[in-house]
Amino acid sequence: MNIVVLEELKAYIDPLTPDEHDALERSLLAEGCRDALVLWGDILVDGHNRHGICQKHGLPFQTVQNPNFQSMEDVHLWMIDQHLGRRSVSDYQSGVLALRKREIVAERRAKAHAQKATEPVPEAPTGDAPWEGDAPSAALAAVLEPKPLQSREDIARAARLSSSQVGMIEKIQKQATPEVVAAVRSGDISLNAAAVVATLPEDEQRAAALAGKDELKQAAKRVREARRKPRDEEAAPAEQQAPADTPASDEVHTLRQRVAQLEAENAELRQQVQTLSAQLV
Repeated sequence: MNIVVLEELKAYIDPLTPDEHDALERSLLAEGCRDALVLWGDILVDGHNRHGICQKHGLPFQTVQNPNFQSMEDVHLWMIDQHLGRRSVSDYQSGVLALRKREIVAERRAKAHAQKATEPVPEAPTGDAPWEGDAPSAALAAVLEPKPLQSREDIARAARLSSSQVGMIEKIQKQATPEVVAAVRSGDISLNAAAVVATLPEDEQRAAALAGKDELKQAAKRVREARRKPRDEEAAPAEQQAPADTPASDEVHTLRQRVAQLEAENAELRQQVQTLSAQLV
């Protein structure tokens, strides 16, 4: 059988790590290729690693056709759904795949609705002829099957992540350099730290990534501390001002009342002395 391997599909999903590939190779050598490779005509859709290992060692394998594929977009959506259901996929890769699915579905729906808008309106039937005006076009029916991922919450559910994790992945995709992306894909840095490092200038990101995972973590720590410092400085003046109800303020108030009381007593005593003096005269 002539199986066509497209580099586009082979690279569509992040490749296995060397350790994962070695483990798969040992499994195939010990147990054979038990799962059939999925084809679209002659094109290999699923099982690129198994196909390569079987070719290398001359191992037999089975193939199966997926009759639902009508376009390369169908293939991409199917590949995404297959990998989103696997536990071995990292959080970052799950988020990336869910974001890809959102883009594909949104684009397909937009094209289908545009096509529907340009289709001529069928004339009303006469007599007993069936009315087919309400039947959706084939293109529109095809794109209504996958649900659109319109909100961040939708993407999070599809990827089995939190909304905040999806937000971090979006920031990494938009702002991180390839070196930082490679670090988060390999697990050298967490999603949170990678999103923080992605806010740095590109040259600083590259320098930290080239220095290794420890420097990446330190870079993220420095950014967090720099953000925290202005907030601490803003809070400091307020803390330095003693509020009106502090113990020191209460003591001053008490002393002032006592002074006023003594002054009043002194004034009363002076009045009594003046009165006695007048009587003696």
